[in-house]
Amino acid sequence: MNTRRMFRATFTVCLLLWTVGIYSSGCADTPKNENEIVVTIKDGENAYELIQEALIKATAGKTVVLPEGTFSLSRSLSLTVDNVTVRGQGMDKTVLSFKTQKVENKEEGAQGLRVQASGVVLEGFAIEDTQGDAIKVEDADGITFRKIRVEWTGGPDEKNGSYGLYPVKCKHVLIEDCVAKNASDAGIYVGQSEQIIVRRNHAEGNVAGIEIENSKYADVYENTATKNTGGILVFDLPKLPVQGGKHCRVYNNNVTGNNTDNFAPEGAIVGKVPAGVGIMILSNDNVEIFKNTLKDNKTAHILIVNYEFAVGKFDDPKFDPYPEGIFIHDNTFENGGYDPDGEDFKLLVALVGKPLPDVIYDGIFDEKKQKDGKTPKELMICFKGEGTWVNLHAYETIPKPDKDKTPHACELPALDPISFDKEG
Repeated sequence: MNTRRMFRATFTVCLLLWTVGIYSSGCADTPKNENEIVVTIKDGENAYELIQEALIKATAGKTVVLPEGTFSLSRSLSLTVDNVTVRGQGMDKTVLSFKTQKVENKEEGAQGLRVQASGVVLEGFAIEDTQGDAIKVEDADGITFRKIRVEWTGGPDEKNGSYGLYPVKCKHVLIEDCVAKNASDAGIYVGQSEQIIVRRNHAEGNVAGIEIENSKYADVYENTATKNTGGILVFDLPKLPVQGGKHCRVYNNNVTGNNTDNFAPEGAIVGKVPAGVGIMILSNDNVEIFKNTLKDNKTAHILIVNYEFAVGKFDDPKFDPYPEGIFIHDNTFENGGYDPDGEDFKLLVALVGKPLPDVIYDGIFDEKKQKDGKTPKELMICFKGEGTWVNLHAYETIPKPDKDKTPHACELPALDPISFDKEG
């Protein structure tokens, strides 16, 4: 084939692929990576169709490359192929806006992107103003969120979507260097999952900045949680298919000024979280909280509570509401408890004074697990290092808050680190 014919043949193939908005990088002047599917969106038109077609055509090992620009999408995107990467040009350069999104399923709401596949990597783009959750991932073994931004740009509002980054029932979850803002439930949420790393993220203006719920084996570190209602939550809840949350390390985080009024929709469990909580443990076991900086959280820097005390009665015989095996040590506390939110905490001020102590423990324990009238050491709530403390003794008919740290000046074995990831 002569040179002219080769050029015309190559040009024809590229023109056909450009027509549908998708071209292999092999069609460029110099071949780059045959595993890339590059999406081209002209003047922002047909953005949904072009991106969704790329996600459908992608096969294992392919990378779908999104262009720079802000693109309006009115429908949810979906990915169901294993081992695919979706990559933008940066969290502030590739922006998928869902302001005009229509609710397709009233029961589920409208996600920005829904992933039902394993081994997926999402990186370098933003999703804004979804009607429902920004990115939901279900039943995946291997999911990476890297340098992703999810945001509701109008600020905190109960009409915002519930969750920003939302992997549920997953294994090997890595969330790093992401930004989540103004979710009406949790900005970064990992639920009913195991083997989890959440690091170097920024969570701001959400009801819950970062939440680990009904999950096992999690490391949460080097994150910034600020201007949320509650900074970092480690919860275990009843009536969920996966229960028994345990083994979570929360360390080297900056948890500052989480004083936003709770704007969760009525009925949401996080609606019970008072404004001004830095780190909250609810009914979870084997949690180690260390080397965090907690500052300017107006109700409490750290709150450890039983489900019944914080939320109310439950009807689930399999659920264990007692937080046990909690080790808090070597944290830095500054200016907490200075303006407590909610009637219960305002009443506490009358009993223990203001500011409230840095660490508040409701003191409720499982009588069935006592040995010789004492809590076994592995189940204790231990507090070591600087900071003030109160045990509310809330199980008593007339609670008698006790600020003496001595009965809880114990030490538990350090939890093993989580390690399955590769640095991005």
